[in-house]
Amino acid sequence: MTDLVRAVLWRRVDQPGTEAMELRAGADSWHLYGLAALGLDGRPTQVRYHVACDPGWRTRSVDVGMKWGGDIRVLHLSNKGGTWRAKASPQVRDELASVGSSIDVDLGMTPSNNTLPIRRLELAEGQRAELTATWVRFPELVVEPLAQRYTRLDERRYRYESLDSGFFADLEVDELGLVTSYSGLWDRAVSFDP
Repeated sequence: MTDLVRAVLWRRVDQPGTEAMELRAGADSWHLYGLAALGLDGRPTQVRYHVACDPGWRTRSVDVGMKWGGDIRVLHLSNKGGTWRAKASPQVRDELASVGSSIDVDLGMTPSNNTLPIRRLELAEGQRAELTATWVRFPELVVEPLAQRYTRLDERRYRYESLDSGFFADLEVDELGLVTSYSGLWDRAVSFDP
């Protein structure tokens, strides 16, 4: 049983798209439930996901269901003791060996997963940390390691950097670490607290 903590609706700024996400808390867990409608590679796309974390915001499981044009794709990942496992094709299982013992998942089409390292790391203002995330690329649902850096700029602003590509973005977050603005990509349109 989980309780709703906050529900948000984001709108994509640079292209058509929206996402509704709920942050829920269990007795000893955190959960992100999301539903996104996007255009990916010129196809209408729907993505449902559930990310489950332990009390310290370490990812324990990830479920993704995607309709991409006429294709349906599903991915289930679990992380037990720092080892990722997949219920998927042998290709995905082979890809998981490359991510090592990463703690965080990064679903490449949503701002919600930035909450995980923001909450887990608890950086002080001016502090930074590097990590390697288990990155799920869309629409392929390919799993790869992604070296990242988070820098806390002030109370509610962080800089996210992808160390391999050089991409960076400034994130504004609320008191729960949920994105309110992801520079040039996402803005929060609505939020609801029960």
